[in-house]
Amino acid sequence: MKAISGEQILATILKHDSKVTSYKIALLRALNDLVLLYPDLAAHGRDVAVPLSRIAELWMAYYWPFTDAQAPIYQGARAVRGETLRQEISFRPALTALRTEWQRTGQLSSQAADGFFLLTEMRTPRRRATYSLALLQAYNTAVEAIASAVKMPIQHAGPGHWTVFAKPTRFNQLPAGVLTIPGVKPQELCVVVPSTLWEAFHRLSLYVEALCLHEWSLFTENVAQEANQLITRGHVYNLLTSRPDNRRPLSWERNQVDLLLHEQVHFICPWTQKRLTQPQHYDLDHLLPLSVYPVNELWNLLPVDRQFNQHVKRDRVPDATRLLVAEPWLAQAYAMYQKSAPLRKAMLEDASLRFTGLILDGTYAAQLARHAVHFMEEVATARYVSRF
Repeated sequence: MKAISGEQILATILKHDSKVTSYKIALLRALNDLVLLYPDLAAHGRDVAVPLSRIAELWMAYYWPFTDAQAPIYQGARAVRGETLRQEISFRPALTALRTEWQRTGQLSSQAADGFFLLTEMRTPRRRATYSLALLQAYNTAVEAIASAVKMPIQHAGPGHWTVFAKPTRFNQLPAGVLTIPGVKPQELCVVVPSTLWEAFHRLSLYVEALCLHEWSLFTENVAQEANQLITRGHVYNLLTSRPDNRRPLSWERNQVDLLLHEQVHFICPWTQKRLTQPQHYDLDHLLPLSVYPVNELWNLLPVDRQFNQHVKRDRVPDATRLLVAEPWLAQAYAMYQKSAPLRKAMLEDASLRFTGLILDGTYAAQLARHAVHFMEEVATARYVSRF
């Protein structure tokens, strides 16, 4: 029998699989995002293990706008069992509780993209440590509840049960040849994504994203909501594509860079090669813009020429040639970060969550620069990001 291609599997699940909730769409969108965030894995031609917790974190961000306690947007039919109204998504109470706790902190005005903002905060150890125990507990509870729900579309994707994905297994019980994304713990429950499917996500990232958003918007528009509540596909699309702006001031990172400048440790702008010697003359730039994907990890934050950043680069990514020219300057900046104990610690932590194969030796800064350039090029190419 002819093997089914990864493209056929994706199209079949999105267009033809029966759906009582948006779970299957959310599963494919999450896997597509994870493939984009770890592009190196596609080159190996091997199956990849993904922890359910990592999928659950992305679901937390996706479903966040739909779980407002005052204005919920339902993701399927709700059923009455006895005298109990069962929610259409099992984790709605836990995610609503997390939203309520987040809003109680009062740090920022409420936005649809708060789930993505919180995700980046929780994935960064130095930022996670700044939050209250109550918020951390609510976050962990929500992720655990979502991870349990993730099992359902994994089982039911495609015809029958376990036909596209095998039953989730703990990482330390998987065959030795299976790859994984960085930071997986031995006991974590993982779904194995077949290599053909992982490679299809990699090739078709932009199109999978677009189709997921389209199908999710259509699905939600047709779900019965509260009386007098009209939910259109356009409104759902806006919620699903909302991304956080740079609302959290990068005070800690900037203060650490300023200390280095005061100690006569200078930086070179990777785009203009301008020497940066004064705190008031630089921006701390997201190399990969937040509008493309929210990555607040330190390797993605570098001092750059303020004038160029604000008037030329803005929310764009350098083209391939400019990236190659910039690579040694990125390496130099990472080497400067290593002169500060706090920045060195943050850089090592953040890079370990993103990249594999980094060796902590005298070439570490150059290795990291090579990985960062490759990452930016892969994301920009996959999502057709505007270049300069």
